[in-house]
Formats: sequence, C-alpha cells, structure tokens
Amino acid sequence: MKRVLPWLALLLAAPLLAAEPLSLEEARRIAETRAPQIEALRAQEMAAREMAVAAGQLPDPVLKLGLSNVPTDGEMAWSLTQESMTMRQIGVMQEFTRGDKRQARADKALREAELAHVSQRQSLADTRRDTTLAWLDLAYQGSMQALLESQIAELHLQQQAADAAFRAGRGEQADVFANQLAIARSQDQLAQMKRDILMARSRLARWIGEDAERPLAPPPELKSQLQVHPALAESAEQHPLLASQQALVALAEADARMARENRTPDIAVELMYGQRGPGFSNLVSVNLSMPLPWDRASRQDREHGARLAQLDQARAQQADMQRAYRAELRGNLAVLDNARERLQRYDQQLLPLAQQQVEAALAAYRAGSGSLTRVLEARRMALDTRMEHQRVALEAARAWAQLNFLNPQEASVSAAHGVQP
Repeated sequence: MKRVLPWLALLLAAPLLAAEPLSLEEARRIAETRAPQIEALRAQEMAAREMAVAAGQLPDPVLKLGLSNVPTDGEMAWSLTQESMTMRQIGVMQEFTRGDKRQARADKALREAELAHVSQRQSLADTRRDTTLAWLDLAYQGSMQALLESQIAELHLQQQAADAAFRAGRGEQADVFANQLAIARSQDQLAQMKRDILMARSRLARWIGEDAERPLAPPPELKSQLQVHPALAESAEQHPLLASQQALVALAEADARMARENRTPDIAVELMYGQRGPGFSNLVSVNLSMPLPWDRASRQDREHGARLAQLDQARAQQADMQRAYRAELRGNLAVLDNARERLQRYDQQLLPLAQQQVEAALAAYRAGSGSLTRVLEARRMALDTRMEHQRVALEAARAWAQLNFLNPQEASVSAAHGVQP
C-alpha cells in the first residue's frame, strides 16, 4: 500500500499539473526546444564544414587497366604474346588540381557553413519573436473577451431597465430598440473576437504544439516606460537577417573566385606500365594531359562575368536590406513611443475619468436625481475605455516584441535583465 500511494497521488495530480497556466517565458522555452528547423540548419552547417575539408583535397587517383594492339586476324589472331606491339597495361592517373583552386572550393564550403550558422540565429530569433507575438495576441485578446462579455452583461441589465421604463411610461421605445441593437452588435463583435482567439491559439500551437491549449498566465504587467535594449539601434550589423545577407555576399565572392580559378586548366599525369610477350621488352609510358580552353572568352570568361554579376546583385540586396531594416526599426520605435504616450494618457486621464463618471452617475442615482440608464451608460463607457486600453497595451507589447527579439543575443540580454512588457 505504501508503494501504491505515491503513484496514486501522482495520477491524481496529473490533471492539475497539465492545467498549470502557461507563462510567456515558458512558451518561448518550449518553442526553442521544439524547433526542428534549427536542427536542420545545424546539420546543414556540419555538412558544409565536412565538405570544406573534402574540397581542399586532390582528386582520387584513377586506376587504368587495358589491352593494346591485339591482332584480330591471321596466324596471331587474338594472341596476347606473339605480336610485339600487344601489351597488357596497368597504370594510374592523377589530376593535380592547383592549390588555389582547391582553396577556393574549400572557402566556398566554409561560406556555406557560415551561412547555415547565421541562419540558425535567424531561425531562433524568428521562433522567439513569433512565439511571443502569438502568446501576447492570445493573452490580450482573452482579456478583451472578458471585458466584452462584461459589457454584454451590462447591456442586458440596461435592456431590463429600458424595458421597465418603457412599460412605466418613463422611456421611449426607440431606447429599447437602440439597446437591443447594441447587444446584437456586441455579440457579433464577441463572435469575431472568439474567431481571432482561435487563430491566435493556432499560431501559438505552430510553435509549442499541444501546450497552446493550456490556460495562459496573466500577461506581464505593462510599465509606463517600456524598455528596449539600449544597444539595439547600434546592432544593425548583428541582426541575423543582415548577417545572413552578408554571408550570401561572402558566398557570392567565393563563387566568383572559383570561376576565376576555373579559367586556368589543371594538369593530369598518367603513368602506364605495359607488359608484352616473352620475347619482347616491357614498356613504361608517362603522359601529361590538360584541357585546352580554346574559346575561353565565350565560356570561362562568361562564367566569371556571371558570378561577378551575381556578386553585384548580392551586394545591392544587402544595401537594400540594411535600409529596410533601419526603416523598420525606426517604425517600430515610433509605434512603441506612441503606445507609451497613449498608455500614460489612459492611466493618468481616461481610466480615472471613466471611473469618476461611473461614481458620479451612481451618486446621482442614489440621491434620486439620476437615472439607472445613465449609470449603465457610464459603466458601458468605462468598459469601452478599458477595452481600448487593452488594445493599446497589445500594440505596445507587439512593438516591444518586434524590437527586443530582433536578435537572439539581444533577446537573451533583455530577458536576463527582466525587461518585460
């Protein structure tokens, strides 16, 4: 019995553990451990580094076996020993690829490895950012759903008050219809919000799987001054996307170097031993061979020119990407600054004024100088203000995530310092 009780307790506690709220930090950690694209890029990097070693070696020697000058008619037909020119041959041929060309091939493989390594950082940054955005969308839309449901409940109360006032002759039928229309619109808005929540949950499930079905922990508390890592604006060259483009430029340079080296042919050396009949001397032959670039202007030079054009293309794309990145960075910073300003206004002015309006309407109603409809209207306006506050908070949190998860290193520093929205 003593052995069974711990297992029974574990089984009973399993549903509680499964229902534990999912925090933003845990969601990011799960996403990082379930990112097969990172493993694929790591394998690609390893393969490229292995190829770099192989590309720097000479080609394998070629073993050659043959028969030469075998007679096909007469008394010596098909004899391998009677004809003096008949030989059984064995030889080896080695192509001596120039060292510069082998080094160019090895450098290209190394550039491919560096590209795969940088792509791992890009994939990690994308995983962290997209997981954060999906979690924030789901969390804040869940908060707005709760507020909207509260608003619908307030509208139903207001509908009861409007019906009672109309039956008592103190209200108009238009107020009843207007309130019914407001309820119908709010319910339609709630249906759209539920759809958005399902879509946000599916985006989160893309990164963390079944854990996306768990209830979410409350969103991190928004501070009046959302922080961005101070070196962010100065880290453009470290951005994984820009670093990937720089690696593509380096790869294009390696291709251009290979094309330049291919303009000069390589030499192959062949050593051949020929065995003749018993009455004849055996022979040794040495041959040299090399391609003849008789039309280099139309072949090798054209290939070299194409690689140089591709290099120009990669450099132009790099410059354009740097410009686009800085523009996106400035745009996200502008969005974050605007959201900070609006949040401060909501916290200091709009939310307190909405609450004061509710309190004033309640005081007037209790004193007999106000109507219940006025109280419900004030509450509805207060809920609208709180929902808009949540929308601005989500906008600020999304801008924060876009900025702080541009770079895995920057994201790690931000998390280590507790910079949260």
